[in-house]
Formats: sequence, C-alpha cells, structure tokens
Amino acid sequence: MRVKGNRTKQFFLAVCISSVLICQTNVVHAEDLWDMSLEELQSMRVTSIATGTETPLDKAASVVSVITAEDIAAMGATDIDHVLETVPGLHVGLSDQAYFSKYTFRGITSTFNPQALMLINGIPITGLFSGNRGNVWGGMPIKSVERIEVIRGAGSALYGADAFAGVINVITKTVKDLDGTTIGARAGSFDTYGGWVAHGDSYDGYEFATTIEYQSKHSWDEEVVDILGKSQDANTAVDAFDLRLDLAKDKWRVRAGYQNRNDLGIANGLAQSHDEKGQYDSDRANIDFTYLFDDIADNLELETRLSYYYYTQQVDTNPILFPAGSPGFPEGVIGAPGYREEQARFDLSGLYQGLDGHFLRFGTGGFWGDIYETTELKNFDLDFSLLPFPFAPRGSLDDVSDTADVFLPEKDRTSYYAFVQDEWQFAPDWALTTGLRYDKYSDFGGTTNPRAALVWATTDSITTKLLYGKAFRAPSINELFVTSNPVALGNSELDPEIIDSYELAFSHQVSDAFNYNLNLFFYEIDDYVQIGPSGAENTGRRDGKGAEAEMEYRASKNLTLFANYAHQKSKDKNLNTNVGEAPNHQFYTRAQFKTGNGLHITPQFNWVGKQKRAAADARTEPLDDHGYFDLTLRQTGIKERWEVSATVRNLFNADVREPSPVGGAPSDFIKPGRNFVAELSYRL
Repeated sequence: MRVKGNRTKQFFLAVCISSVLICQTNVVHAEDLWDMSLEELQSMRVTSIATGTETPLDKAASVVSVITAEDIAAMGATDIDHVLETVPGLHVGLSDQAYFSKYTFRGITSTFNPQALMLINGIPITGLFSGNRGNVWGGMPIKSVERIEVIRGAGSALYGADAFAGVINVITKTVKDLDGTTIGARAGSFDTYGGWVAHGDSYDGYEFATTIEYQSKHSWDEEVVDILGKSQDANTAVDAFDLRLDLAKDKWRVRAGYQNRNDLGIANGLAQSHDEKGQYDSDRANIDFTYLFDDIADNLELETRLSYYYYTQQVDTNPILFPAGSPGFPEGVIGAPGYREEQARFDLSGLYQGLDGHFLRFGTGGFWGDIYETTELKNFDLDFSLLPFPFAPRGSLDDVSDTADVFLPEKDRTSYYAFVQDEWQFAPDWALTTGLRYDKYSDFGGTTNPRAALVWATTDSITTKLLYGKAFRAPSINELFVTSNPVALGNSELDPEIIDSYELAFSHQVSDAFNYNLNLFFYEIDDYVQIGPSGAENTGRRDGKGAEAEMEYRASKNLTLFANYAHQKSKDKNLNTNVGEAPNHQFYTRAQFKTGNGLHITPQFNWVGKQKRAAADARTEPLDDHGYFDLTLRQTGIKERWEVSATVRNLFNADVREPSPVGGAPSDFIKPGRNFVAELSYRL
C-alpha cells in the first residue's frame, strides 16, 4: 500500500495497517455474508456495557444494498436490470456488444464491464473470454430470485478476482420460499409473451425447489443511427428459457441452473454498423454441491463446495460488421466468432469460534477454466496498413476454425487461493474485521488483497464504519491472447488491474419507522487495461470520489417511501480529464402503498444525470440527463389463489439514451419508450 501525500488516505491507511498487525489479518467468506437475513445484515445488535441496552451494530464489513423478493414484486420487475437500477451508485447502461447490460459502479466503466462481479448463490458466473457475464446475455428473469445483494466497492478479499468496483449476488429460492406450486403467464409490449412454473416441497426429509421460466420478445420499436448514418430499428429480439433447481437434505445441498438464449439480436451491430439480421445463441449451465461438517471438533465447522459452469457463444445468423458495398466487400464484411468454455471450482472454508470475542474464518480453493472449440467464419483478413478500414478481402467466406487465422486460440487457466479473516468485537460498541487473501494465476502471476473494516456503534441509533479494501481484476483471455480481432488485439504481458478503495459510512436509525445512510468513498486505480492501436496495455491510472445517500420511511402501516441519491466524479489521471460515459448524479424514489383489499400501488421515478464524453470523443457535448416514471398495480388475494399485476415503464415516453463509445453510433444507444407488461398467476 502506498501513501501519496493525502491526509485522508494516510488516516485510512494507518487504521488499516494497525488493524492487520493487531489481528494477524483475515477475510470474510462469501457464504457467511450472503446467507444472513436482511435484519442480520443491516442491523446486527450487541449488548452495550456503557448503556446496558442493546445498540444497533452494522456488522456488514462493506456498503451493502439488499433487495428482497417482496421489493421485486412491488416494483413490477421482470428482469434483474429493473432491480439493479434502483441501487445507489450503480448505473445500468448498455454495451456496444449486443446491448448487454453494463453495471457501472461509482463511475468505473469499460466496454466489456469486467469490473463488476456477478454471483449466483455466491459462485461467480464470470466468463474467461471477456471477463464479464458473457456478451450473449439477454437479461436474467427474476421469478427464481429470493433476494439480490449488492456490495459497492472493492471486494477481492471476499471474492477474489473481478470483485473490483462492486459485487452482485443473486440468491435463488429454496423450498421455504416456494411452499407449493405457482403457475403464471406474462404478456406485454414488443410482442412479449411468456410464462413460469415454481414448485417447492419436502419428501422424506429431502427439500426440493424448482422454477421454470420462458419469455419471447421482439425488437424494440426504436430507431438507431449507426456510424454510417443509416437509421434502422434496433435488433434486440430474444427468446429466453431459464431453469433453477435446489435439492437439500440435512448437511448437503445441490443447486443447478440452465439458461438458454436463442435468436438474440446484436442490437446496433458488433462494429456499430447496424445489422438487422445478425443473431447469436447461448447456453449457460451451472451446478454446485455443498456439504457442511459441523461436528469435527468443538467450536469448529468446515464447509466444502464443488461447482461447475458451462457457457457457449454460437452464431445463429452471421453478423455483418460492415454493410454490402463496403470497399472490396460486395456482400459486406462478415465476421462470426464463437466458442465454448467450462469451469470447475473447489472451495474449502472453516469457522473457528474458540477465541473469546473472535470469529476466525479461513479457507482455500482452486479453479480451472478452459476455452475450447473456438470457431469463426469470416471473409476478411486484418491489415492495419489499411487504416481506418483495416479489412483485406479474402475473396470468400471461409471457416478458419482450428487455424492460425481464428480470432482466439484455445486457452485454459488455473488458479488457487488462500484466505484468513478475523471478526473481532474488542469492545461492547466496537468491532473490527480484517482480512487477507492471496490468489495465484497460471497466466499472469499472483496478487495479495487486504481489507479492514472498523465499525463503531456511535450512539444507540448511529453506526459509523471506516472501510479499506484492495481488489484486482484479472485480465481476460481476450485481452491476453486474442490474435485476429478487428476490435482489439491481446497482450500476454498484461498485469491485473488494481484498485485501492476507502470509505466512510454512517447509518442512523432515527425511529422504528425511519432510517437513512450516508457513504463517502474514494478510490485509486492502477494498471487499468486500455485498448490502443497495438493492442491491450496497462496504461490507465484513474481515481474517483463521491457520496451516496439513501433513506426508508414507513409513513404508515400501508405506505413505505424509499429514496436514494448518488454522486461520483472519476478522473483519468494520465489525461487529467473526466472519465465520462457514466452519470455524475443519480436519483431514485419509490412509494409502496397497499390497501386493505390487497391492492398494491407502486409508483417509482429514476433520474440519471448528464453523462460526459470520453476525452478522445469528438462529440464534446455530454449526453443529456433523463428521467423516467414507472407505475405498477398489483392485486393479491383474489379468491385467495389468484394474483394479477400490470406495470407501465417509462410512462411519459421519455427519450432515454446511453452513451455510445468513441467513434460510435451518433444517436447513442436508445432504450425503450413507453411499454407495459401484465402478469397473471395462480397458486395451486
């Protein structure tokens, strides 16, 4: 860790270093944090010697947001993005790669968005190729989701690689959440239709839960202007099928999932030259087995977990990078890359409670991943002497799979890690969590990431937290090894991106009905990977600072109000300019009102401030701010078994756009205008 003359950073570092020396360093384990209930996570209570009464103590050693299934239903969400856009400091944008969702935490943004880690039940679904959730994303439905938990800030000491800007953990439903069987149907704008089945029950001590969901939708009826000035409808159709299974008995649990995306349109085109026909397919499957050893010795328990993940990106209809009539290409520039990958993980973690006032956690694990069957059809070769149009005609559409001309050679990666953590309540109103994790990778080396969280129950109603975390982002296989890609070339000498994050957080439980939180943060990024003419390079240095505020007020038994505001300012230190392509201000508010006859009314408003352009962008004017209003009506308890809901999104048909990158589509990326969806469900 480095001190660079800033007194605030010196103070944070002094606290963290002394904490590590005192506590011998340690780290939080994912399962322990995420398996807590909402109440435990946000308002852990301990006995205070000073007052003799219980004092609220926020034991979460990070800034955390939790959205429950009840919240999800109230806001009328049908996709995880509808939920995440309500989290302060997190902006849901669009990538130029098939409009897959970009989760931008605190202004940390990039094309492939690998700096945001997504987990399903605590297990990463990070793809090796681009380091994100996979470019053939197509959204994620929410009928199987029990809650979504979000860490804003560095989290590598908890989760290892890619917990860089933030962590999103999706917890799926178990038998306690699905007691019985529910069936439902959905219909809405863009010729959307679908349905789901959810079932949970116990059989001879076995607990079984499953959800099955299908949805089809056509393209948004919004026109986009591509880099050639042509105006066409966005190519955003997709057919989606999702399956989740959960089986448990006594000390073991098996969870599995399968997601299929068919006929997924590539939105504005892979090279931002619009392509109305290009489509991709994808399969995503996961399974994990967990066993708890809780009787090995006094005060000691161990947990083991094996998991497997499989992902494919396959071409359905060949993408057209540039249209027919491009120089030398009467049928257009065609590039159709595909691949398969698989991953396996082993995790062993332990908890020892034999030391007074301490919860000592430790663990180790390993990872293996393999990208194989890399395929490609193309009718061009790259020739950068031809810039700005570096495509040399091959004369025919050729299958270059298993040749030196394929976009990416087959690659594998292995890694292992070890961690230790101590949660120490050293006084009735003070708690200290410190941690250290080491990760070793086969293709770029090792990295060590510490963290520390000092939590003080300042008064009976106020809690103060001082946080430090270091995190890393592993270079993707694309950034390391891609050899024939018109977008970027790889560099096998890349180092991981590094971030040091500092936070000061306050929470105030004013009364049983009203609470609010305030977070101040600062971060520094080194070795940020940027794409230059010669390929990927560790040339980036960035920093950012900002604040987040949120409140919840239960005005009455039937009315609850929510609001949050976030501000961030991120700077490219090499150029001394604003990073851009992320909002500096965000505001969100929601009201949940229910009547005595089971009618729930939920209006919500989301405002996104102006988004400045990147320094190299010729468009000097920032992207305008926008605000959109949603309304959900939900009637429960119809003859005890029926439920119906209707949601109108962007009710006033606001012009909602996300920034296209440097040299990108001049119309930017347009989000849907006014649209609606209705759902009907029946509990058997």
